[in-house]
Amino acid sequence: MYSKQLAQQTLNSYEQGKSIRERRCFVTFKQRPTKELVRFVLAPDNCVVPDLTECLPGRGFWLTSSREIVNTACNKNLFSKAAGGRVIVREALADKIEEQLLQRCLCFLGMARRASEAVAGFNKVISFLKGNPASIVLCAWDGGNDGRNKVVIAAKNVPVIKIFSSAELGSIFGRERTVYVAVAENALARHIMCESERLAGFRLAETL
Repeated sequence: MYSKQLAQQTLNSYEQGKSIRERRCFVTFKQRPTKELVRFVLAPDNCVVPDLTECLPGRGFWLTSSREIVNTACNKNLFSKAAGGRVIVREALADKIEEQLLQRCLCFLGMARRASEAVAGFNKVISFLKGNPASIVLCAWDGGNDGRNKVVIAAKNVPVIKIFSSAELGSIFGRERTVYVAVAENALARHIMCESERLAGFRLAETL
């Protein structure tokens, strides 16, 4: 049984030693909090590797969490300039980062579901919001506008995330499609929000 205590222990381990830091994006040269960036390191074969957990050894190179910025770094050979030598950049690097960020978001959402901190479905979400005003809401981008508008109104000042498909949300709840999800306000919700903000920079226009 996946308990709330186990979920909290997992998050405590994940957050251990982390603090609010800033790093410079080597494309824009702007300082940003690391939660808005993606870290990269070089593998032993000089291949550029995304380090989304910021725990891989080696010198880190930071980019704004954006498909456009990553593609600019790849197309203009800026990874080599940042590293001071020849590096290998795999094809479709931005796509790979998007997929990894998506899996991180869904992993945290799955933890919330197993800890009974997330509910799915229009009626359950509306009911949940009445008794739990401090939470986050996820509305599938491919859901109907009418239902989405009603959920957004019910959410009031609650953050609403609209970058996931109904199939992606459904995969966490054992359904083919899930359009509406609410998560209780806690560390898991904060991680979902943070990773969703990074993921939003890589999602294609039709998902936003």
